[in-house]
Amino acid sequence: MDQQGQTEFGGAADTGTAVGPVLEPFGGVRRIAVLRGGGLGDLMFAMPAVDALAAAYPEASITLLGTPAHAALLGGFPGPVDTVEVLPFAHGVRPGPEDPPAQAAFFERMRSRRFDLAVQVHGGGRFSNPFLLGLDARHTIGTRTPDAQALERTIPYVYYQNEVLRALEVVGLAGARPVSLEPRLEVTAEESAAIAPLLQPECSSLVVVHPGASDPRRHWPAPSFAEGAAEAAQDGSQVLVVGDTGEAGLAGEVVGLARGMADDGGRIASVAGQLDLRGLAALLRAADVVVANDSGPRHLAQAVGTPTVGIYWAGNMIMAGAPGRTLHRIHLGWVTHCPVCGVDVTQVGWNAERCSHDFPLTAQVSPADVYADVQELKATSLLLRGR
Repeated sequence: MDQQGQTEFGGAADTGTAVGPVLEPFGGVRRIAVLRGGGLGDLMFAMPAVDALAAAYPEASITLLGTPAHAALLGGFPGPVDTVEVLPFAHGVRPGPEDPPAQAAFFERMRSRRFDLAVQVHGGGRFSNPFLLGLDARHTIGTRTPDAQALERTIPYVYYQNEVLRALEVVGLAGARPVSLEPRLEVTAEESAAIAPLLQPECSSLVVVHPGASDPRRHWPAPSFAEGAAEAAQDGSQVLVVGDTGEAGLAGEVVGLARGMADDGGRIASVAGQLDLRGLAALLRAADVVVANDSGPRHLAQAVGTPTVGIYWAGNMIMAGAPGRTLHRIHLGWVTHCPVCGVDVTQVGWNAERCSHDFPLTAQVSPADVYADVQELKATSLLLRGR
């Protein structure tokens, strides 16, 4: 196709400076809904697409249809999202006990908003496309697997695609060009002041560690995290281990192992379960380096501008890895088959269920290699912050 030509969607498309074709914008768009449930990382993946919509439709309000965590992180704070509406529990959209009356009330309230454009960036569309169509928006765009219900304009959902680029390709269907390739989240001065009592300013730097992830197979082993934490403490850094309340035990295990490996001088501690999401964002912003699995806190650290060292399974790296290497480093586990049952773990997505074995996909990643990147990024961070 020429740079300016016809597409299967109908009408002219321009493919310059974009991910996929950029179609003509819809006219008269004043109210936009974006469907993106899931975890913290899932929200971060969608934010550059939301930035693009805000730039393409500057007069429009943008409503995120998301989760309580998304509302806590974005609601009432600066950014392109004007309102966060919490999704009802609905199969394939927000896991939980189905509540038909709550779903009906949600759709009635959303239809009253009379959205001009509804955007689906929540998976392949088998469940999310019918949900989106229930909003009765004038225009609909999104992703679609072959068995999913059609929207007005769609792109194919192919599992192995970077999620940020996937969402940017979707909003190109509505004429929105990329204005950013990474999520950005502002931390307020008040939030930074609130987490100040946790910090030890006499330490040379702050390293934040997140050893958890929603899929236990993405967990780098606790002893590996502990080895890096011990090295950092011995080098004079403060080390804080973060996580939600469900990860407090894992965080405590890492701290205990690290303290057994080094005379930490009180510089290693867990704050898992002690921070809300805005507090976590502020702590991540205060850090010089964040070391984490492929998890929400790592993506949040990237969004607030902090260097990260991420430990990824190779398949997850394709979909969720940070694009730059000045501030972000990646260490990969190259496992392709389950060591218990032998199933090919690269065959994942909507049509290939995972096996039941929770083995670590990243166990072979070297703690020494990870910490070498931590040292480099600490120096980069200190230079960028003028310290």
